[in-house]
Amino acid sequence: MSRFVQDLSKAMSQDGASQFQEVIRQELELSVKKELEKILITAPSHEFEHTKKDLDGFRKLFHRFLQEKGPSVDWGKIQRPPEDSIQPYEKIKARGLPDNISSVLNKLVVVKLNGGLGTSMGCKGPKSLIGVRNENTFLDLTVQQIEHLNKTYNTDVPLVLMNSFNTDEDTKKILQKYSHCRVKIYTFNQSRYPRINKESLLPVAKDVSYSGENTEAWYPPGHGDIYSSFYNSGLLNTFIGEGKEYIFVSNIDNLGATVDLYILNHLMNPPNGKPCEFVMEVTNKTRADVKGGTLTQYEGKLRLVEIAQVPKAHVDEFKSVSKFKIFNTNNLWISLAAVKRLQEQNAIDMEIIVNPKTLDGGLNVIQLETAVGAAIKSFENSLGINVPRSRFLPVKTTSDLLLVMSNLYSLKAGSLTMSEKREFPTVPLVKLGSSFTKVQDYLRRFESIPDMLELDHLTVSGDVTFGKNVSLKGTVIIIANHGDRIDIPPGAVLENKIVSGNLRILDH
Repeated sequence: MSRFVQDLSKAMSQDGASQFQEVIRQELELSVKKELEKILITAPSHEFEHTKKDLDGFRKLFHRFLQEKGPSVDWGKIQRPPEDSIQPYEKIKARGLPDNISSVLNKLVVVKLNGGLGTSMGCKGPKSLIGVRNENTFLDLTVQQIEHLNKTYNTDVPLVLMNSFNTDEDTKKILQKYSHCRVKIYTFNQSRYPRINKESLLPVAKDVSYSGENTEAWYPPGHGDIYSSFYNSGLLNTFIGEGKEYIFVSNIDNLGATVDLYILNHLMNPPNGKPCEFVMEVTNKTRADVKGGTLTQYEGKLRLVEIAQVPKAHVDEFKSVSKFKIFNTNNLWISLAAVKRLQEQNAIDMEIIVNPKTLDGGLNVIQLETAVGAAIKSFENSLGINVPRSRFLPVKTTSDLLLVMSNLYSLKAGSLTMSEKREFPTVPLVKLGSSFTKVQDYLRRFESIPDMLELDHLTVSGDVTFGKNVSLKGTVIIIANHGDRIDIPPGAVLENKIVSGNLRILDH
């Protein structure tokens, strides 16, 4: 089979779809179809329909993967978006709020992307269950935010979690603790697709199980899967039947992604009378965001361009803050009726992201994924809104965790806001070394979270611990060389300091 694959890639690199190339493609599709059928017959009867939907979805994606050649964007066609297609948030906010804000809120559904595990932070189970502030997890904060909305405005905004097969079971166990909260919580699952061997392009899985040797054979195919999974779950039609009109979609680990009443009002009461089917919140790039996807004008439509789609020769241009000033926060507001229409027309077009992985046994595989924001070009009258940086507060690492646990932020009704005591509204740059990567190691190294109100930049490397009530100001760099250890003493004030070498504090 791998000879076929080599022939295929050779043929695909030539111009024109030759007859030979088409034959190879058909052979490969047939082989994959047979493998998927073998997997499907191993499904227990109660999982058969669900598995069939998943495998059919994968076959469609695989078919597109074989059809597409080369970079998915022609760099010459990329233009800056027209002025009015990305509105400043201030302009949206200046319209104010209507008296009937409760009835506007009642047309909203909040969807959180909850498919990720906490493995990159050294935690088992769903990332949303990691404690981020005063023992509250990402999920706790989300529920508190929406409950606060519902109580304040006497509304019924539901919370929907898009889980993956990795997070579903653990999440559902935890949901019982919210049964007395004033938030209706629903869940649905992302698809489960088979990883494919990089050489043969055939599925690695031999049956539907995902335990034992099959654990690594399956993957959730990126958050672009939301459209079909939400539709297939029946929830989309349920919410339309209840009079809901928009979903607000965001990553559960973005603590800045709260319901914004001004954006919602803009959608429900468009100033020009033309309903907007898709809003993407973007924000200004800093040096830390140069790899983030950006909104461009492409063939007359707004289009999200990710770094993976950019031809190598243009990557530096893509990263430039002067040409592409904004990036996608993945806070999205999408019309339910439009999702239903496009899904039924099979008209949601998202570029395929080819994600190479190496399994524990050393096998090289690829997984085919899509991104939710890439569908913007399929919707009518789409809009970008340039929001303040405060709406993008992702926690991807323990460095991010240190920021949100510190006195830089205050917590009220599940929402984090920058402390009024900080003179500069910018967030400090924090880089914690590999000794801090895992949450349990990170927590062990801080007796209490330092005062960071006046911090600009913190770099910590090596075996370093912090005593109670430490204060960090300006630029602080702490480097313990290999074999050395630095204990920052309790009550220490470090302002514009470099600490290196060995500093041990021993109990006597």
